[in-house]
Amino acid sequence: MDLLNTLVDKGLRRELPTRDEALAVLATSDDELLDVVAAAGKVRRQWFGRRVKLNYLVNLKSGLCPEDCSYCSQRLGSEAGILKYTWLKPDEATKAAAAGVAGGAKRVCLVASGRGPTDRDVDRVSRTIEAIKGEHEDVEVCACLGLLSQGQADRLRSAGADAYNHNLNTSEGTYGEITTTHTYADRVDTVQQAQAAGLSACSGLIAGMGETDADLVDVVFSLRALDPDSVPVNFLIPIEGTPLAKEWHLTPQRCLRILAMVRFVCPDVEVRLAGGREVHLRSMQPLALNLANSIFLGDYLTTEGQSGQSDLDMIKDAGFEVEGADTTTLPEHRAPAGGGCGSHEGSCGPCGEAPEAAPEATAVAAAEPSEVLTARTDLVAVRRRGAGTDLAPNA
Repeated sequence: MDLLNTLVDKGLRRELPTRDEALAVLATSDDELLDVVAAAGKVRRQWFGRRVKLNYLVNLKSGLCPEDCSYCSQRLGSEAGILKYTWLKPDEATKAAAAGVAGGAKRVCLVASGRGPTDRDVDRVSRTIEAIKGEHEDVEVCACLGLLSQGQADRLRSAGADAYNHNLNTSEGTYGEITTTHTYADRVDTVQQAQAAGLSACSGLIAGMGETDADLVDVVFSLRALDPDSVPVNFLIPIEGTPLAKEWHLTPQRCLRILAMVRFVCPDVEVRLAGGREVHLRSMQPLALNLANSIFLGDYLTTEGQSGQSDLDMIKDAGFEVEGADTTTLPEHRAPAGGGCGSHEGSCGPCGEAPEAAPEATAVAAAEPSEVLTARTDLVAVRRRGAGTDLAPNA
């Protein structure tokens, strides 16, 4: 396909595709799917070889969130039967993190529900970061605490945090349909605060919330312009008790096309296969490793993932290798030292350029979400082990 040859050439040069090209990837047929995966796989291997970075989630504070994000089981008014607990102590969080590190995780992601941290919360998380770094000097620590106030990113950086996660989740045009208690601009501001403090920015999306192809391209182009180092691609886990519990729009093929589109738009960025991969990719998860170079190991915040050993077996059986602590994840040109790409101090060519203006709506861009598929609720299990419980974590 001329389209795929063009996208591979652009990806190898870190050149931004057009919106129409990105939309065309999402519109490819199932007969063309393996060609799409193979093409995006060439770009993935150019910048990341066959390495897979492992990340491990620790839910520091679960449930009871005042925000109304429709996809979230921890939201205000959620009827989901999830674990609910207040802040883990630093030693409890360190013990949870140790399980992930022992399983091969290179990064530990510390997450807390809520609109955003108070200064006291930042002090609490800072002590936890210091405790984890004291036990595991080489592990990367990413904080995900919600919307940041001025100066909080600097304090987290001083405590030893390496990265900050705050996802855009969906397009700016549809954001108000998903969340009303904060804005899309609030999220962009927090990512920019993290970058200004010298933290590696981690920001991604959630697919499967009823969005159109145009919405998906919008949010990925916005991410490209924001230039995070890591882009997690989540697939909605429709949890009973949340407003989006009946949203089952994804097939394994659809998920692979979304991942391929993200890789073409963000060729040299850590693309992380995140929440919902077991639910929606199912037996086709190994194919996704040709597109994403990073995954979460084991369980998620409030739901269970497949076993940590199954993750490791999948990586090995698919012909990939776990990225070691002595290996730098990002390509050299994105390293922060010396400015330029990755320094987040202004634009530097293709990595920092603004997205193109949206063209006139096309038939693909205006497509309605696919028909509701058979709900695989048997694949959605609430987490009952690990952080906040007396049971051993899954790692």
